[in-house]
Amino acid sequence: MDTGKVYFIGAGPGDPDLITVKGRKLLEEAEVIIYAGSLVSKEHFKGCREDVKLYDSAAMTLKEVIDTVMEAKESNKKIVRLHTGDPAIYGAIKEQMDELDKLNINYEVVPGVSSFTAAAASINKEFTLPSVSQTVILTRMEGRTPVPEKENLERLASIGASMALFLSVGMIEKVVEKLRKGYGRNVPVAVIQRATWEDQKVVIGTLDDISKKVKEANITKQAQILVGDFIDCEYEKSLLYDENFTHMFRKGKNENSNN
Repeated sequence: MDTGKVYFIGAGPGDPDLITVKGRKLLEEAEVIIYAGSLVSKEHFKGCREDVKLYDSAAMTLKEVIDTVMEAKESNKKIVRLHTGDPAIYGAIKEQMDELDKLNINYEVVPGVSSFTAAAASINKEFTLPSVSQTVILTRMEGRTPVPEKENLERLASIGASMALFLSVGMIEKVVEKLRKGYGRNVPVAVIQRATWEDQKVVIGTLDDISKKVKEANITKQAQILVGDFIDCEYEKSLLYDENFTHMFRKGKNENSNN
């Protein structure tokens, strides 16, 4: 681990064991860690150095984060910026990296397990089922942060692909309204709050009843909304393991019988 260099690390969705091996090793060496508040499990810090300095970024501005990095760099410290999930998805890391570029501070991004894949795992589902959907859309409802008009939820839903909505469960009724217009029919929906955490909640339904179920479960934040037929449907089996399908690592059954 280089001193004075910033390591943006994805901590994973919640379970501390879901951080990568590389991410954990860097955390153990870090002398300064700026972490994403309550979204990151404190269990991650149990293996850290005794003299590590921890900064909760929940109450910090971008300037304060960069100032903290600058101070650590000037002291030749080993620095980690710890984000939840994977930092490349709604992680607001681009603006941080731009500031570091201006200051000629080196950095590296270490990917992590995203909450959308953790949510699918929590209900034992696969987003990309043959004959159902081979596309996954990651998006969110517009709130205080706007969404480009061309990415309107109704428009995206009209594609019929599997979907994972971030940062939107607090507007579940509006989400359902837009999804219904886009899909044009009733489709399965799963809402997973704090996937992989010990207090994880899972609610499964359809566009017809998911709003009611979410309210009954008192889910208001920190949840993934998964939408699409992949949650409950018939599907074709993959050709990958079909005995008659040939690829570079395996000959098909019929091909072998002709030899």
